[in-house]
Amino acid sequence: MESYAAGAATVGMDHICTEQKIAPGLFKLGACLIYEALTLIALSFVFAGLFVWLTGDATHGIKRLLLQLFLWLAIGGYYVRCWLKTGQTLAMQAWRLRLVNQENALLDFKTAILRYTLTTFSLMLLGVGFLWALVDRDRLFLHDRLLKSRIIMVQKNSR
Repeated sequence: MESYAAGAATVGMDHICTEQKIAPGLFKLGACLIYEALTLIALSFVFAGLFVWLTGDATHGIKRLLLQLFLWLAIGGYYVRCWLKTGQTLAMQAWRLRLVNQENALLDFKTAILRYTLTTFSLMLLGVGFLWALVDRDRLFLHDRLLKSRIIMVQKNSR
């Protein structure tokens, strides 16, 4: 795997042009995760409200399972869209972070779907995939290590 300190190279339209290709510190990653959690709460309220408005009470039975599936798919749609379009969620934009592959390009659809799925399993296992960044030499989350993706810091004026 190439070093995080590698310089910028612009190759094709899919590649990200940034000055820095270094991993963010654990504090910045943690702060971004907190911001992501707040975004998730807001999205969950909106999507759950929409679901309940359309279907009625969803506190038990099959409707509850459908609500959970709907929320997982809707939130997944948000993340996958953000990762495919700009490599940044709202929280990542605020903390000037971007998700890229090994070639510093945006993720492809398959990798974005796999990342969301692995992230879900990580959260179900008490965040073990996120805690992995504490011991990883490149401060990668476990799902990023497995998928050969990474989060990098971007310049203020970079898009």
